[in-house]
Amino acid sequence: MSQTHLHTDIRSNGLIGRLPDPWRSYALLARLDRPVGTWLLLLPGVFGIFLAPQGPPLERRLFYTALFAIGSLLMRSAGCVINDIWDRKIDAQVSRTAGRPLASGALNLTQGLALLAVLLLGGLAVLLALPPICWMLAPLALILVAFYPAAKRLTWWPQLVMGFTFGFGAPMGYAASQNTLDLPGLLLYGGVIIWQLGFDTIYGFQDMEDDARIGVKSTSRLMLNHARLFVGSCYALALCLFALSALQAGLHPLFWLPFLLACLLLGRQTVRLSPYDAPLCLHFFRQNVAIGFVLAAAFILGASPTFWH
Repeated sequence: MSQTHLHTDIRSNGLIGRLPDPWRSYALLARLDRPVGTWLLLLPGVFGIFLAPQGPPLERRLFYTALFAIGSLLMRSAGCVINDIWDRKIDAQVSRTAGRPLASGALNLTQGLALLAVLLLGGLAVLLALPPICWMLAPLALILVAFYPAAKRLTWWPQLVMGFTFGFGAPMGYAASQNTLDLPGLLLYGGVIIWQLGFDTIYGFQDMEDDARIGVKSTSRLMLNHARLFVGSCYALALCLFALSALQAGLHPLFWLPFLLACLLLGRQTVRLSPYDAPLCLHFFRQNVAIGFVLAAAFILGASPTFWH
């Protein structure tokens, strides 16, 4: 049996594992056992909050960051619930996901919808604390969240749809700080989309055999024979767009020190990538949280002279 079939990313130990049912199943459905996705939703928002060249004082940006942290946890969990509602029959046929609460029957559809309602109400409360321009952008984010689970049924590029969805924090964060969405914010969003296309393609390499067996489309399957070239091209283009957004926003040269470190880390991932090694692919996917922190440091340092004057 291949490494892919032996592999699962479900974590049922630790604090989550000690919860009594059904609370343990609710926590697993919301992915509280795996905060990687929450970080990958939050960090682009941090990029945007600190990219804004005419943004508010540091205290206000930190307040927005705190709101985005809460909102990212709630909306990432909501997105996972929506995804698992859509995919509960498919998940039951994939070894990595067969243990998910809806796929395994630990929770029923009504319980999943109830959790989704609670998460969306919490997300709405966070949204109302943000500037009104974010209220106008929020419906676009919800459309993307709702459509993403269908992407694997309709296109070979569901990882690209994921990039548009998970990367939406970048324009939201920029709009919150800048009170508009102009070229630097759009360049940043483009970079985040392509960066996430790259690392989610790596994530999808874990499921190739099961996806092929049940007919699920993915960018990972499409680009299997060109894995390093494709992922490396995504990373290179994303970094170019990040650099252009920083130049357009007039960030301080301090931006470039952590940015160069992120370039090295993404380049190292590309060179070492092996699409048939599922645990390594999961490791590289998770490593993008650390890389996201490095990029966040770049944008924060690039904006920091604004706070000293």
